[in-house]
Amino acid sequence: MTGSSVQAPATEDQARTLAGYDRASTLRQVLDRDWVLDAVDGEPAVLFDLGSGIGQLLQEALARFPSLRLAVGLERSEHRIAEAGTRLAAHGPRVRLLPADLTDPPAVPERADVITMTSVLHWLYPDEERIFAWIADRLAPGGSFLLTTYHPARDGDGLGGEDEIVRETLTALGTAPEAVPELFAKGGVLPIAVRTRTPGELEELLGRHFRIESGVQRSARVTVADAGQYEHFHAATFGDYYARLVAPERRAEFFTAVGESAWRRQRERGRVSEMPVRLWRLTPRTGG
Repeated sequence: MTGSSVQAPATEDQARTLAGYDRASTLRQVLDRDWVLDAVDGEPAVLFDLGSGIGQLLQEALARFPSLRLAVGLERSEHRIAEAGTRLAAHGPRVRLLPADLTDPPAVPERADVITMTSVLHWLYPDEERIFAWIADRLAPGGSFLLTTYHPARDGDGLGGEDEIVRETLTALGTAPEAVPELFAKGGVLPIAVRTRTPGELEELLGRHFRIESGVQRSARVTVADAGQYEHFHAATFGDYYARLVAPERRAEFFTAVGESAWRRQRERGRVSEMPVRLWRLTPRTGG
């Protein structure tokens, strides 16, 4: 292993609190933020961001759209809400941050001209329809829902995307490659590639609540400068989701190995990963 024992505990703490997302998100999620905000029409007065994290999209939206009188963020992580509160404090009452589990969203009195959700939907599987119904009810007449979804290829075991990097990591730590799917199952870790529905599945599910105005697809390519960069990206993005597959005393080693697996991919392939990401523009079937 090339990582040091001094750095590893910091990564473990980062995974526990989901800290460091500001830096980590530049590898993938910030690109979604800008893509989504470029698709906003007109001069919205109210915007909701679901899974608002540390408030980056809300901050950029407030800068881009002086028309916004209210920007509402719904986020589950108390650590990320606290960080977003600091980031957005200068906007005062124009910002409202709500602790929320998006599989059971809270009552919100306002209706929104724009509702956004970026790099989040796979975490809601298999209960996505609850948030879709909520969104359709909370959009103002003429409002739109802008959603990004990732679609990694799956292998015969249902693994793809980050699952593949974790499989390589677990193999490096001594697990036989063919035993990794069983380890996932025993550890209660549903592969991200399973959590991410196919475009066809999503089209059917979304169509129950929305008119699909458009669906634009591009390639999401992740590259890194070194192993440490991906180690911290994984911790800030996935937390302990995959780390639970190893014993607590090996978790520092696990995060170091994740970074090394990604760096090996970077050197061999010129990238860590690449997969399609789709931006959906949706309006309620009821017309609001």
